[in-house]
Amino acid sequence: MRESLLKNGIIQIATPHSTGTGFILGKEGLIITNEHVVRDNREVVVYGFNFRQQIVPVVYLDEKYDLAFLAIPEGFEGTTLTLEEEEAIAVDDPIYAVGHPYGADFVVQTGNITDLAQINYGIPFIHHTAMLSPGFSGGPLVNEAGKVIGVNTFLTRKDEFIGFTLPTDRLIQQIKGFKNSKMPVAALCGNCELLVSEISIEAHRCPGCNHSIQLASAIKPYQPAGMALTIEQLLTRLGYAAKLARRGVNNWDIVKGSAHINISYYEKSGLIIGDSYLCHLPTQDFSPLYQFLLRQNYQLEGLTLSIKGNAVVLSLLIYDRYLNLNTGSRLFEHLFKTADDLDNILIEQYGASWIKEPPTIEKIEEDDFPELLK
Repeated sequence: MRESLLKNGIIQIATPHSTGTGFILGKEGLIITNEHVVRDNREVVVYGFNFRQQIVPVVYLDEKYDLAFLAIPEGFEGTTLTLEEEEAIAVDDPIYAVGHPYGADFVVQTGNITDLAQINYGIPFIHHTAMLSPGFSGGPLVNEAGKVIGVNTFLTRKDEFIGFTLPTDRLIQQIKGFKNSKMPVAALCGNCELLVSEISIEAHRCPGCNHSIQLASAIKPYQPAGMALTIEQLLTRLGYAAKLARRGVNNWDIVKGSAHINISYYEKSGLIIGDSYLCHLPTQDFSPLYQFLLRQNYQLEGLTLSIKGNAVVLSLLIYDRYLNLNTGSRLFEHLFKTADDLDNILIEQYGASWIKEPPTIEKIEEDDFPELLK
């Protein structure tokens, strides 16, 4: 199984509440993921190896089978995955779980099938030994040919780790139902399994059994509040699309030139931290770099350089009570510019090496995404 064949068809998904994985089925014109990854969101941010961050709508929700379908990004022309519809799978077959755990940049976990169509919660799952972790949710389970045999859902641990994957035959059935319905937006009733559209739903109830149900199009857009709103206003003022930068309610990813910066707000302590992992340490002769870092720490206003593991990190720390639009704009701009300058200096002059980072939102011009800067 060649990982390069999968990369362009695997995407990262970010919402104001969580992150996860999805995969593109070009033949169907859909992105497949888990319902719990996109829950309570009418739109999500998607990004991959061959397209920039975009916001796409959620078009199908299926809480019972934990499936969600998203629209494919506008202008996408990259590689997509295919579903395994013919070759039988068997216990002990090697399999590969693909995803973006903890926001990491494409990870493949290997394992073997331990059980087929094992019934859990009334639903048949493939059980396997590939280690799933947060962020793998919604990603594909593939065979040695690189074809999708299921959608990864969750991991449980009893005496050993067991991965749960919804088989492809169930996914194919749900896709066919949605596509044949011709509904632009739909949801599957978790009680009677009736496919409900914007036309048939009434007061968030299934017309077939009166079970509570919600369409993605009826979900109110996320609105930040408090300090999260202030931080997003700061990013907007500096020319960044805050909606695309979100990686959680209180977490944002930004890129300035060659530098990657993560901003986190910790409500309990009131602390706002901006961290930029600039580079890896050189393999030998650290002394000149250490001396440079010490000199810089005396000169940098409001910023600190440190070593974490094998990485040089530039950090900004400030308490929320001291942050407003004016002080924040100045501090964030100083952090972003300094990170962009220092990583090049450390690599070009002191023998450090680049750190490979996941895709992040770059500063954009108003003409590119005018609606995101409002």
